[in-house]
Amino acid sequence: MNSPGKLKIFLGYAAGVGKTYQMLDEAQCLKSKNVDVVIGYFEPHGRKDTIAKTEGLETVPRKKVDYRGATFEEMDTEAIIARQPKVAVVDEFPHTNVPGSAREKRWEDVLFILEHGIDVLTTMNVQHLESLNDHMAHVTGVKVRETIPDWVVKQAVEVVMVDLTPRALLNRLERGVVYPQDKAKRAMENFFKESTLVALREMALRQTAMEVEERLEQSDAAAALLPSTSANGQTVSGQPPAPHDAIVIYISDDPSTAMLIRRGKRVADVIHADCFAIFVTEQSDLKSLPAAKREAVERHLNFARNLHIETRVLAGTDHAKTIVEFARMHNARQLFLPRLVGKGMDRMLGKSFVHQVVSMATDFEVTIVADRKQERAAG
Repeated sequence: MNSPGKLKIFLGYAAGVGKTYQMLDEAQCLKSKNVDVVIGYFEPHGRKDTIAKTEGLETVPRKKVDYRGATFEEMDTEAIIARQPKVAVVDEFPHTNVPGSAREKRWEDVLFILEHGIDVLTTMNVQHLESLNDHMAHVTGVKVRETIPDWVVKQAVEVVMVDLTPRALLNRLERGVVYPQDKAKRAMENFFKESTLVALREMALRQTAMEVEERLEQSDAAAALLPSTSANGQTVSGQPPAPHDAIVIYISDDPSTAMLIRRGKRVADVIHADCFAIFVTEQSDLKSLPAAKREAVERHLNFARNLHIETRVLAGTDHAKTIVEFARMHNARQLFLPRLVGKGMDRMLGKSFVHQVVSMATDFEVTIVADRKQERAAG
């Protein structure tokens, strides 16, 4: 079996900043050095300069998928693997495949290609990062449906920020370089407002800086673990890293739990802490829960697992005491709770639970996260 391929991501903050162009420019550079490169998937969007960058590069034909009486074209992952190039160029990393495809998401296709020893160059915008999903909705007013788990992005050996000032991007839109004039006008009235682009660009720059910092820290940690030679010639082993702090996220059936999971995971990644998502029930499993509640809790636990968060179902009649004891046992640095919003007795019980947790958690932080939509509805 080949060793896994290497992933390189060209990251931007909006369509039109030049991610695909730069990715293809690198592909052309590799080809000039006699590296075997193919285009696995390319979305031209009618951009002439970008299309010109594909000249001379071999393209693996797309496969046709029939769905509900219509025919769609998708990347042919199996054909790319059968071709066995050194590098495959794959545009639009967050894309959702047509139902009936072998894998649901293009990032899953890319991971499959990497498993077969093929390097991949790909593109994405920062708003598709799962942990930023709620923040992006607040900044842009648009809920991004196609997201990529943070752990997938962390598989990349390199993340390249493709930058363009918001003013320059708007100039490209006005000239019809990014979209046709009618579509460009609508875009500038909605998503492509300068204030929104400035916020997105800052987020992309911050994300790239975090990636660089994390890779430097990993490099330093690996160097610390390497054996070194003392003055008398004896080999001395490096010291193992200290135990990690932890972030603990409280799971409930409330719809805001997905937002809570993203926020907690984001913080855990930033401070390099272990991350746990826990649900507390009087029984040792979920079978005793009402069907609707059980379905919601299982959905949230599965969502946490997809983000590579360790999940636990804990038995306990005193929810506040159970979650605080678990957090303390796992050296928690922060405990994430929802701001429970309801009416009547539900609201009173919710406030009581949060108050009990806060009063007991004297040795770590408790972060109470409000869902803006719920707050507006309750106000």
